[in-house]
Amino acid sequence: MRRSRRKFSARFKAQVAIEAIKERETLAEPAQRFEVHPNQTSQWKREFLEHADQAFGGPSAAPSKQVDHQKEPDQLYRKVGELQIDNDFLKKKLAQNRSMMERRSLIDPKLKPGVRRQSELLEVNRSSFYYRPKGESEENRALMRSMDQLFLEDPTLGVLGMQDALKDQDLHYNVKRIRRLLRLMGIEPIYPRKNLSRLGKAKYIRPYLPGDLAITRPNQVWAIDITYIPMKNGFMYLTAIIDIYSRFIVGWQIANSLEKENQTMLLKECIARYGKPEIINSDQGSQYTSAHRISTLKELDIKVSMDGKGRANDNAFIERWFRTLKQKHIYLYPAEDGLSLYAGVKTFVEKYNRTRNQGIGRTKPISRYPYAA
Repeated sequence: MRRSRRKFSARFKAQVAIEAIKERETLAEPAQRFEVHPNQTSQWKREFLEHADQAFGGPSAAPSKQVDHQKEPDQLYRKVGELQIDNDFLKKKLAQNRSMMERRSLIDPKLKPGVRRQSELLEVNRSSFYYRPKGESEENRALMRSMDQLFLEDPTLGVLGMQDALKDQDLHYNVKRIRRLLRLMGIEPIYPRKNLSRLGKAKYIRPYLPGDLAITRPNQVWAIDITYIPMKNGFMYLTAIIDIYSRFIVGWQIANSLEKENQTMLLKECIARYGKPEIINSDQGSQYTSAHRISTLKELDIKVSMDGKGRANDNAFIERWFRTLKQKHIYLYPAEDGLSLYAGVKTFVEKYNRTRNQGIGRTKPISRYPYAA
């Protein structure tokens, strides 16, 4: 039986992107509702945000070559049929400037040439056009939650260690699945590594500054990190910033995707509310070792600090807070959707900031952080 063929209009893509941007649901939920793949939802969300400024360009704004390459699929392929657009143009201009997923979405079975020829022009495997992938299964989501709980107890668990820990719970999975899901969750175990030459993001890596520094005042050192939050129909990501001196949670944010711009936006909101720190520490994740983030912190005149590879204690304060949050709230009160998760985390943070905890002189974080008053 032949599968039904689909095409996506610009209006449909925008509708899906807007639902994803609201951050009220995991990526899997709007994808399931609109019957598209979560990866496609994430791609349209990113494209929407990247080109949002064009909505305010006005009629006099001169169109760029990139805009010309991103016309509606029906426009592109109508020209293919009516004006006989040169094949080299499609291959050199269109194929090179778009990802495989974007090119595949441009295939329109209602226009000429047919799907076979369109696939050739766009350099897309024709079988991939008919394939309808599914998001993570309920079984995988349950497995991810179990791995997250195990990792909270032992952050040194790698793929093989995680497999053994799961076997102790009578959960038998191969290393391929465990490795893929750990990467999807953004979990990386702590262990000593070889410090060989690294290219690419190595130029953005900074040393760990707190070290032997005496932290004696608020806004001296902040720490930022991201953690995975399991949901009924998928998962979300929680970013939080903690003041090391007071253990006050300066700010937090929930998102359904990992975008470096989210980290910058959260930081600027915290600075506008509480002032800027002298140092901000993070791990060496891709969201933090990027030109965008390093240049932003340089403009703000904030010193950049990063955990050393395999050093478990460098960012222990925010990691410990994530563990407290999950054990005392997330796993006790599972959220049904993004809105309930946001409300629950907000309540927990407000209570945490006003409670004597973590044995810091038995004082409330908010009492040690005068800028919160």
